[in-house]
Amino acid sequence: MIQHRRLQRSFADGLIAEQIGDLWEPWMRQIDDALNDEALLDLVQDALAKRCTKSKTRGRPATPAEVVLRVLLLKHMRNWSYQELAREVRANLVYREFTRIGGGKVPDDKTMGRLGRQLGPEVIQKVHERVVAIAQEKKVVSGRKMRVDTTVVETNIHYPTDSSLLGDGTRVLTRVMTKIAKLAGEVGVKLRDRSRSIKYRILEIGRASRNKTEKGQEKLKTAYKKLLELTSRVVGQAKRYSQEIASGVKRPKKKGDKAVLQRARQALDTMIPRVQQVMQQARVRVFKGNTHAEGKLLSVFEPNTEVIRKGKASKPTEFGKMAKIQEAENQIVTRYEVFDQRPSDSDLLVPAIEEHQRQLGCIPRVVAADAGFFSAANETAAEKLGVKRVSVPSHSTKSEQRKKRQKTRWFKTAQKWRTGCEGRISVLKRRHGLNRCRYKGSAGIQRWVGLGVIADNLINIGSYLATKSC
Repeated sequence: MIQHRRLQRSFADGLIAEQIGDLWEPWMRQIDDALNDEALLDLVQDALAKRCTKSKTRGRPATPAEVVLRVLLLKHMRNWSYQELAREVRANLVYREFTRIGGGKVPDDKTMGRLGRQLGPEVIQKVHERVVAIAQEKKVVSGRKMRVDTTVVETNIHYPTDSSLLGDGTRVLTRVMTKIAKLAGEVGVKLRDRSRSIKYRILEIGRASRNKTEKGQEKLKTAYKKLLELTSRVVGQAKRYSQEIASGVKRPKKKGDKAVLQRARQALDTMIPRVQQVMQQARVRVFKGNTHAEGKLLSVFEPNTEVIRKGKASKPTEFGKMAKIQEAENQIVTRYEVFDQRPSDSDLLVPAIEEHQRQLGCIPRVVAADAGFFSAANETAAEKLGVKRVSVPSHSTKSEQRKKRQKTRWFKTAQKWRTGCEGRISVLKRRHGLNRCRYKGSAGIQRWVGLGVIADNLINIGSYLATKSC
């Protein structure tokens, strides 16, 4: 049975609350009250209840919705792993009280991970919108100003080279086929492990790639030819394993292993086309010299990863997904979005203003963004929507009128305020882990960004209210 909160507190809970009353951080005390919001708990409870029908009213008591919400937010406030989260909450009385666990048992890291995955991207988006609404109710944000910027959230992958991707794919296929052989026994095609030969070819490619002479490039091509041949044999064997499971040649020795065998077959069917795609792009790059193949795969584990260049001197190429962050007053992020494919910044300004109006119920008086968002059409459209001052510079303009406009006091003041968006993104990356996503898949990166933004908003709301109450 999934409830909003625990119905009855124990003696240990009261003792903890009494002992740590003066140990709370000021901002944490403020958001502790904000997180008691019934609408927030309804969102979390509804998401958790989807695991089983009638779980709101029947069954054993499960982890309450408020505990799940607070534990997840604390994790992203501190940028901890689930293991660190479980250890810190067990050891710290303030965290026990904040998460409403009190003197009870702290859920283990696997349970927390399972519960966290129940809150999908749509639920996280609704929770964020409710947190922004709470900020508006408490007059932390009014919506008079808006600034917007984009950044890259990297996926959790190693630097992609064709040889390393082929090594990853063949390692996974071999591991799954070994598991199938143990479940089904010695029937059908026998497994031949080529892992060692593939490892030697990868090392040979690494050594040959350092030699930029013609002789070194010939060695590189020869090594790649051998690696591709070995990979092709592993893929062919994996296909036969999948076919034999489907036809019933490979059957589990135990009845309870049937579902495990089917999941192993599904893993083969998922990985085989990815390895084949890497083989194709390796042939095109190494033997045909085409380094700009369309739809290049950068990871066999995170196939949606994109190559993104933002013009940074320290990191010219990043591997991940583009995210948009838009803010209002007092550093409150009113909207975030993770894009499946990288859009042009100039296409995002007008939709950002419309989202601002939908969320906060008003058109901002001042809109500020960097030069990537500029276009004459954007400026005109923003003014038609009712924005009084649009501060988006154009560095390539030759118009004297435009140059004069960009030197006015209000334009420069708005641009100074806009630079705070860079600082907000930096804080999101350093304090809340948005530099690299630790969750898997497209849904995982949306959850990661959303929870990081909500955590930052809550800290800013709490800090503002704590300062105001002093």
